[in-house]
Amino acid sequence: MPPSAAVLSEDIRPPILNDGTNKDASWFAVYTSSRHEKRVAKHLSERGIESFLPLYQKEHHWTKHAVVRLELPLFPNYIFARIGLRQRIAVLDVPGVLRIVGRGRVPSPVRDAEIESLRAGFKLGNAEPHPYLAAGERVRIKAGPMAGMEGILLRKKNELRFVLTLDLIQRSVAVEIDAQDVEPALGREV
Repeated sequence: MPPSAAVLSEDIRPPILNDGTNKDASWFAVYTSSRHEKRVAKHLSERGIESFLPLYQKEHHWTKHAVVRLELPLFPNYIFARIGLRQRIAVLDVPGVLRIVGRGRVPSPVRDAEIESLRAGFKLGNAEPHPYLAAGERVRIKAGPMAGMEGILLRKKNELRFVLTLDLIQRSVAVEIDAQDVEPALGREV
């Protein structure tokens, strides 16, 4: 297994509640205290709130000790929760949750397509964190489970990587991709 390999986190999908709280639910990025992402995911699950915490594995070499494989959040301090308007208070009451990400005091939903792209990217394997990119060559994926998504194309050790950016939380994730599956986006050449 390579030093950094994708791990699909527990994707917690509780049953739809009869009171209609999940009827008009949207995905939101939830900002957590440092290193509390897994604990927040557990609390959300216990409260019947659907959440998604993408994790990846990384080998860490401690001095004079054996190599340790760590399972870390792909987006430190963030977890995604699928909630309706009535569930926002329940999320904010979870220990370790600092706020729901948004513009000003208004929470901003994350597009369903972005969450589904993250899930699809994990199925392709080898996802890892990547610095947030504000500019670069944009490409569109034309085939496969992420078809239609746009992102940044870069090269890493003879491999092509597709960088999917979530602007709301200013984070990016890099996923391995085949060169024949991408095309220039918005008329720009790659």
